[in-house]
Amino acid sequence: MEAAVLERQVSLTENAARRVKKLREMEGNPQLMLRLSVSGGGCSGFSYGFSLDDQKTEDDHAFEFYGVALVVDTVSLDLLAGSTIDFVEDLVGSAFSVKNPNATSTCGCGSSFSV
Repeated sequence: MEAAVLERQVSLTENAARRVKKLREMEGNPQLMLRLSVSGGGCSGFSYGFSLDDQKTEDDHAFEFYGVALVVDTVSLDLLAGSTIDFVEDLVGSAFSVKNPNATSTCGCGSSFSV
């Protein structure tokens, strides 16, 4: 892999990959990928968006972990470089979470951030 691509890589934990596999099974579509995007808004300036997708666009970068593809568009990747995506379950509920080294601050719920 090129150095520039490695610097802009995001990763997926084994726990997150297990959750995506379960969601694929529930949806009956083994081609589903986890799509992570960043959009303007949220209480800290940017917000994370997660969805399942079976299509890749020309603008997407795909990363493979534990048999699951994580797809991020080029603009979002600039804000997510070096991030790790996990799936956490606690007393409040369960959700995908992002550990983003580029975020200078995050909101209390962890779904938005600023750089």
